[in-house]
Amino acid sequence: MNATKKYTEIVKLTASQLGFSFCGISQSTYLEEEAPKLENWLNNNYHGKMKYMENHFDVRLNPDLLVPNAKSVITLLYNYHTTHPHIDQAYKISKYAYNEDYHDVIKNKLKTYIEILQQNIGKINARGFTDSAPILERVWAKKSGVGWIGKNTLLINKQQGSFFFLAEIVLDVELDYDTELEKDYCGTDSVY
Repeated sequence: MNATKKYTEIVKLTASQLGFSFCGISQSTYLEEEAPKLENWLNNNYHGKMKYMENHFDVRLNPDLLVPNAKSVITLLYNYHTTHPHIDQAYKISKYAYNEDYHDVIKNKLKTYIEILQQNIGKINARGFTDSAPILERVWAKKSGVGWIGKNTLLINKQQGSFFFLAEIVLDVELDYDTELEKDYCGTDSVY
């Protein structure tokens, strides 16, 4: 078995062991097709009062600026479905808010994940993110084949819907890359 295949197996197994629902891998490249889309989105002020979205334009498009010599982007889905009963029906709370703060939970899992990769692969340069860096999460998730971007602008996974958090690990290790889904499954009928 060659090193790339062996490392990819370690990546996928580790994702499963740490409780991630899905793991997809894409080649780290400059997101050339996304650059004009992002620029247009910002120019039209679709980001509203989230002015931070105007920062780090180049970083959002180029993983090399997050991890020098990046070769791969690992996308991870972490299910947030809960069976917690809604105590007060006078207001609704999003299902993900009933659990511990996902930033802390996933950040700890990503730290452990990277440590496991270093133990099994050797010296690597890797960083993990969950809403913690200027990275186009849905784009990388789509490129890695874990889902498609639906009409609601969320990433949708065929088996899990959209009940998950996204996380990424950018690393300087070449892996076997998953393929993007050939189509989305939302259909073409207008929702209005």
